[in-house]
Amino acid sequence: MRTIIEQQAGFCFGVVRAINSLEEQLQQSGKLYCLGDIVHNSMEVKRLEDKGLQTITLEEMKTLRNCKVMIRAHGEPPSTYELAKTNNITLIDATCPMVLKLQKDVLKGYQDIKKKNGQIVIFGKKGHAEVIGLCGQTENNAVVISKEEDIDKIDMTKPLHIFSQTTKNKEDYRNIISVIKSRHRTGDILVTDSICKKVSSRAEKIEEFAKSVDCVLFVSGKNSSNGLYLYNLCKRSNPNTFFITDTEDIDIEKVKQFNLVGISGATSTPMWLMKKVEQTICAAN
Repeated sequence: MRTIIEQQAGFCFGVVRAINSLEEQLQQSGKLYCLGDIVHNSMEVKRLEDKGLQTITLEEMKTLRNCKVMIRAHGEPPSTYELAKTNNITLIDATCPMVLKLQKDVLKGYQDIKKKNGQIVIFGKKGHAEVIGLCGQTENNAVVISKEEDIDKIDMTKPLHIFSQTTKNKEDYRNIISVIKSRHRTGDILVTDSICKKVSSRAEKIEEFAKSVDCVLFVSGKNSSNGLYLYNLCKRSNPNTFFITDTEDIDIEKVKQFNLVGISGATSTPMWLMKKVEQTICAAN
């Protein structure tokens, strides 16, 4: 039994940047608040909490004064920045540059479409941290859709400007735009391609990787949207794909049936965790 870790797997640039910034702050002070999970992976969050990270909610942030709080790669709405200013909180802003650019684009899009009495539409997961930040740029007037059934929320008589959450599936985005265009009354629709190129290229590579091995152990947090998306792509390309969050989830006897075991993960899965999985399999040989 041999193992191979997918070369493209591991943290995306935005997450690497956020965690590096966080660890620098922890080295300086030994303690730092972070608004929400720094990354959608409980194992990595636990590692950083052991170093002094304290994950807080927005409600908890409202009670803080005169301290430092990190904004993770997903970004935050303008109201969070206003709260920080009111409570004299210093923000360590680790918003991913891709997300930051998208926030600015959505804000400008909203200012322009408002003059035409139009709507901003965001293709994304309702309640996701990035989507909350994007909606904040529209005074929370954006229409959020995640599937075809949600399209009924859109006023098809109004001009539209459509954006996507950066981590969504490019094919799904293309399909839902096609449906909207087919139903719109005037065709006054502007579409911005805002899906992260890293995510879309991962989709292509991971399918190739899944086909090249006998089975795949896909390592991800259960609450990672990107993880579930990439796992399903793996499963489609190779039915012998197994979702795990840590080594305890590995069915060693089942894995032993395969000659070449591939290991991959979400853009929120740390490389050290995938190597830990690899070591566990090798030790079972």
